[in-house]
Amino acid sequence: MAQDPLQQTYDAIVVGSGATGGWAAKRLSEAGLKVALLEAGRAVTGREFTEHMPSFQLKYRNHSPEVMRTRPIQRQCYACMEYNYEWFVNDLENPYSTPPDRPFTWQRLRILGGRSLVWGRQSYRLSDVDFKAASRDGYDVDWPFSYSDLAPFYDIVENYVGISGAPEKNEMLPDGQFLPPMKMSCGEIRLRDSVKKTFGRTVTIGRTAIVTQPHNGRAPCHYCGPCERGCMTYSYFSSPFTTVKDALKTGNCTLITDAIVSHVDMDVSANKARGVTFVNRTTKETKHVRGKTVVLCAQALESTRILLNSSTQEYPKGLGNSSGLLGHYLMDHVVGGSASATFEDMQASPSANPPHRPNGIYLVRFRNTPAEGKHPHFIRGYGFQGGSMPDFNMDAAGIGADYKKAVKRGVYGVSLGAFGESLANLDNFCEIDPNLKDAWGIPALRISMAHGKNEAALMRDAAITGAEMLEAAGAKDIRLTTGTEMPGMAIHEVGTARMGNDPKKSVLDPFCRSHDVSNLLVTDGSGFVSSACQNPTLTMMAITVRACDHLVERFKRNEV
Repeated sequence: MAQDPLQQTYDAIVVGSGATGGWAAKRLSEAGLKVALLEAGRAVTGREFTEHMPSFQLKYRNHSPEVMRTRPIQRQCYACMEYNYEWFVNDLENPYSTPPDRPFTWQRLRILGGRSLVWGRQSYRLSDVDFKAASRDGYDVDWPFSYSDLAPFYDIVENYVGISGAPEKNEMLPDGQFLPPMKMSCGEIRLRDSVKKTFGRTVTIGRTAIVTQPHNGRAPCHYCGPCERGCMTYSYFSSPFTTVKDALKTGNCTLITDAIVSHVDMDVSANKARGVTFVNRTTKETKHVRGKTVVLCAQALESTRILLNSSTQEYPKGLGNSSGLLGHYLMDHVVGGSASATFEDMQASPSANPPHRPNGIYLVRFRNTPAEGKHPHFIRGYGFQGGSMPDFNMDAAGIGADYKKAVKRGVYGVSLGAFGESLANLDNFCEIDPNLKDAWGIPALRISMAHGKNEAALMRDAAITGAEMLEAAGAKDIRLTTGTEMPGMAIHEVGTARMGNDPKKSVLDPFCRSHDVSNLLVTDGSGFVSSACQNPTLTMMAITVRACDHLVERFKRNEV
């Protein structure tokens, strides 16, 4: 008879099965540790992917009132639709609160793999201009390690995941281990060459976690496009079919689904974590699992929620919160600054059934760089994501046959949208709302965040520089947006349990270990000291591998 998985004591309990949780489970179980991997949602199979299903086969033709009713917040995410809305949390069961004047959109999934099933897959390294930004401009503090410390772990992640991209030798965006890059369109090549010649700036094809050749048993991308609905060839990286699969294959990893973790359990006499308590998602039974270490990978806000709900007499303000900083310094990239236009002199007939390249272009940060120097109006910087392709002109004028001809003639569009750095701010935070619980009786978060003057200045500048670059490339009918979107819209939440060397000024040490509880780790985006302007997931995965390798060495030395 098989042993009850809840009666065992594991070497490590990993909470969360997404990009970081999958890596933690893989790295620890392949090193020989016995791992329990807890996921709040159900399992997922490739059979439910719908990237090739036309909308007319859906009950509501992708205009489902069910999505609108139970996912009023989740539908703000571009990826939440009738095809896949059940992957996302039911907002009515999973509430959180915000102050009336500080709205925040928290977009999240509860299913094996989490947001790795629907993420944008853009994968960029941070540089020492990011890790040591405070030393350059005097704002806040540096990260407790440098690029050279993390570079070997970036290599490990990229070589396994499969990142397609092109080397550029740009100090702001370190090159990595790349599979062959996807091809740029004619409009993108035109923009790239113009931007380099006129401004000396770098436009490159997006570096994306999608394989362009056979890689680790996964087939190359076949350009079908809607990756947020799944990928039955597993060409894009998602944890259930890569890291989690590998962890389970070792025989050292036990997967426990439908396990909504409420808090970390403590052995008070030893000042160590001894496991976690969770509520079964379907039965609502309370259960426990025990382990020698606990590794939280539930996503920045959710991991912090677990720690805040784990308060004890010794840690009344949340577990591992002797610094008082747990929940503070919440960051999300600022978005809203953009420029778009048309290349009127480029002729290309659009097609109703073209290949859909699931990737765009990336324009590397050029503000406040060692080469450019200090900008007079703001610190840090932004990068652009965008693209240029022919498409049907649905805004064409006319009626009847003339209208149809104009639509089919199409328009060659080009656009650039900025992702700017969100400054670490003590007043951007999350805490437990004393009057709000989820459907499982677990106290919910109150999230309070607003973008500041620096973020607004970044987006104004991004719109102007974007327009200047499009104009220099010969684009016409240029349109700008200069505002800032509500925090959370970038879906790049980081911070809330920052790393540092000083326990009085940080929550985690440089290896993501709690300063207060030596066998408790948090390896998702919680530990970020600054947000930089690059998409964070690649860095989260590299940090997780580094932290887990350090944990394995501690096990070998009998320090756990």
